[in-house]
Amino acid sequence: MRRGSIIGGALACLLASAAAAEAVDVELVLAVDASGSVNEREFALQIGGLAAAFRDPAVQDAAISGPEGRVAVAVLLWADARGRRAASAWRVIDGPAAAEGVAAMIEGMAARRGPALGRSGTGIGAAVFEALEMIRLNEFEGTRKIVDVSGDGRETPLAFGEALALPEALRRAARREVTVNGLPILADDPNLASYYEHRVISGPDSFALPAADFDDFARAIRLKLLRELRALYGSAPDFPSRPVKTATIRP
Repeated sequence: MRRGSIIGGALACLLASAAAAEAVDVELVLAVDASGSVNEREFALQIGGLAAAFRDPAVQDAAISGPEGRVAVAVLLWADARGRRAASAWRVIDGPAAAEGVAAMIEGMAARRGPALGRSGTGIGAAVFEALEMIRLNEFEGTRKIVDVSGDGRETPLAFGEALALPEALRRAARREVTVNGLPILADDPNLASYYEHRVISGPDSFALPAADFDDFARAIRLKLLRELRALYGSAPDFPSRPVKTATIRP
């Protein structure tokens, strides 16, 4: 086969793949902390708060506010870097009924935590990499791509390099033009917001919005989703008027 034919065939495949992808305004992975530092009540507060957010009319309006009128959402439960993670299917929100379906899907994720997932380590880098793969392999093409990490602790040291550490995961996110936002839960570490601002968030318009504790998670995730899903950042009602802090990726 001639070289020109090979190149032409490869280009045709790429164009066909792009044409087959469903256009959305945002591809969003919600990465929820299910590690051993999170007890059953705290995990339930995260799941319940996230489901309630998608039932909120303002969040539903935000999801359809862009040119395409739809966003794609998936959920990832993460824990120790060496352990397994539980991922949902991708869902499209294009109206209240679809948003209710996402809320119900999130509630169903509670049963997927299991004892093996709630290991003691905190593998933020492995979670970000898994979320990046979920975005890479889906059937959508979003104007914006976002990984939303919520958690109550800092990444724990990796033993023997068996998983991707956070700095490398953020470098890959930057190469793939994916924004990483954070929702630090300050229940056990009052300085966790600073850690997220300087070590976790990454990319254009990235930000960290803290929750004071797990009881505050529902409030924080609602505001966070309003900011992430609206067509124009900063247009979300009730969002705190404070500057966005974008992290520098550090080794």
